[in-house]
Parts: sequence; C-alpha cells; structure tokens
Amino acid sequence: MERIKDFLDEQLGQIILSNSRRKEEVSKVRVRPLLLQGKLVFQVEEFRGKQAFHQNLMKDEAYEYLQNAMSDTFRQMELASAKGSAQILVSKNGKMTVKVKKNRPVKGQAKIQAPSTLLDHNRKKKYVLEEGKPIPFLQDLGVMTADGRIVHSRYDKFRQINRFLEFVQDILPKLPKGREINIIDFGCGKSYLTFAMYYYLKELNGFDIRVIGLDLKQDVIDHCNQLARKYGFEKLAFYHGDIASYEGVDQVDMVVTLHACDTATDYALAKAVRWNASVILSVPCCQHELNRQMKNDMLEPVLQYGLLKERMAALYTDGIRAEILENHGYRTQILEFIDMEHTPKNVLIRAVKEGKGKKNGKKLQEMMDFLHVENTLAKEIGIQM
Repeated sequence: MERIKDFLDEQLGQIILSNSRRKEEVSKVRVRPLLLQGKLVFQVEEFRGKQAFHQNLMKDEAYEYLQNAMSDTFRQMELASAKGSAQILVSKNGKMTVKVKKNRPVKGQAKIQAPSTLLDHNRKKKYVLEEGKPIPFLQDLGVMTADGRIVHSRYDKFRQINRFLEFVQDILPKLPKGREINIIDFGCGKSYLTFAMYYYLKELNGFDIRVIGLDLKQDVIDHCNQLARKYGFEKLAFYHGDIASYEGVDQVDMVVTLHACDTATDYALAKAVRWNASVILSVPCCQHELNRQMKNDMLEPVLQYGLLKERMAALYTDGIRAEILENHGYRTQILEFIDMEHTPKNVLIRAVKEGKGKKNGKKLQEMMDFLHVENTLAKEIGIQM
C-alpha cells in the first residue's frame, strides 16, 4: 500500500474500490482530487444503497482511509493517474497483491496541465453555483455549511440544483426582453430550486423577474416567505393554493412544475398553455392516471406484470404530454434531469413556445384509443386535429 501514496497528488484521475465484503453497508467507493479554496483535497464518495455520501480528506487522511478500507472492507482497488496505474487485489485469506505500473516520460512530450488549472476547469464546468463560495439560502436549506462546503448527505441535492440551473441557462434567450419576467413554480415545496432560480437570475445575472411559488402546505409557505424576506428577495413570494384552481395572475412567461404528483402536473401544464407561457420546465411525478386505465389485448402479455405496466404508463403519460404541448405550438424535449442512480424520477419536459402547432392530433388520439386511456391535459386544453 505504501507505493499507492505516491499517486495521491493533483495528477490522480480516480481510485475505485470495489468487491465489497460488506455490500449492505457500502458497495463501492470512488476517490478523486479536488481543488477546494486553493487547497488540494481528495473527495471520497461512498455508495450506500441508492445514496452517495461524500467527505473531503487531506493526503495523509485519504491514504489512511484507503488502507483501512482495503484491510477491512474491499477486495479490489483500481487506480488511474497521469503517472501510471495500480491495482490491488485481496484474497479470501487476506493476502494483498499490489501491482504498480508507472508511465515512462516520453522525450518531447507536452507537460501535464498545471493542477490548479486542471481542477478549477473541471469544477467550473460542472457547477453553475460554485462549491466553496458561501450562499446564504443554501446554508439555511441545509445544503451548504457556513464556509461554503456541501453537506455530505445533501450532495445529490446540490447536483440537482445545478443541473436545473443548466436547463434555465439554455432557455434564457427565449424569455421576453425589456420588461419584467413573470415566473410561477407550481408545487414548490421547500423551494430549493425556486430560491436557486431567483438567486441565479436576479442576484447573479440582474434579470428583472418576479417569481411566485405555490404549494398546499401552509407551514412550508410561511417558512419560505420568512427566508425570502431574510435574504432581501423582494420579488420572490410564496402562496398557499391548489394548482388547478389558482387564478392569481393573468400573464406568466415561464412555468416550472417539479414533482407535482400525478394529474397536478397536467393542470400546471394546462395553465401554462392558457397563459401562452414562453417556457415550461416540468419534472413529472407519480404518473398513476394512465396506469389505472391502460388495457389492450395485444399488450396484455406485458401489461399483466404490475411493475412493467407502471413503468410503461409513466413513459406513455409523459410522451402524451409532450405531444399535446407540440400540438399547441411548443417545441418540446424530454431530457434526463439527473442520473438514475440518484432518483428514478429523472425525466424533465422542456417546452418552448414556437407558434405553429404540430399536426399530430389524429395519430395522438389513435394511440390513446389503442391504449384505452384519457389524459387530463388533453381534457383540459383539447387536441387540435
């Protein structure tokens, strides 16, 4: 193991620990270098069930962690570095075999990129909101510590926030210019993404926006309003209300609906279409409506399996929603929100108003008839034939 310590520097690519003897506790570990506030650290990512936990260690701490992990938990280590590679195998009787291959420098070969440049580049490319830079609302929401470090158990939430802001970046040219932009977040919940969107658009980029968050939980709404006042977010407000019956505004430029359950997503999309919103960002959740209706003799050999029927219903539901939006003049994409390893609810529907509707009404209705289903969004705004 002592020879592994030589690879713990900025030229390390990654280290993977696998073949766990305690899979019920931790199945895999990944270690990679990071530049955090100008200091080189090694991020340890532990995979436990469907969750990933993180900690940042200095060189000696990382080496001690690897020693203990290989002695106690894992039977295999794979290391990749600009300096070379290494492999460690531990037999059933505890015998450790270490194989190290160091790269020989080639005459005239270009020098390896300076570590600070390399690591800074990778980090800036990955995150819209920078890790290591304290952001008050992320601290109060339990995602970030006072010195800008990400709370280990909240790293997935931090990635999700940044992934969402990447989608927001993409649609900025589609929003109105020269006037206040109205944005509604239906089913905002604890409002991680609502605060992030306001902070990114208003505080970091100076957009003239007004954001409304709507949810059914009064205590959550009260807490979010307290936080908005605390940060001085004057054009961010939260209200108690139901998506289907909300009539608080006449014009909305952007509608966001994240994890609104079942047909609540359809009501939010219908509102957006009626408002002629320029942009829709929707992450659907719990698509039960079609699952209760779907039946077809031809598909019965597959539909008889409840799990498969549930998954097919979710996919058909979002496909139908996307095509209905296309039917009403929206250029619509179905995109991966975040990795499946973090959550199965990883589909994002992004729709941008283009004007002319797609002539897909007949085929769309034929498909729904084939499945013997009706869809709430179709009933709300209709299908143009």
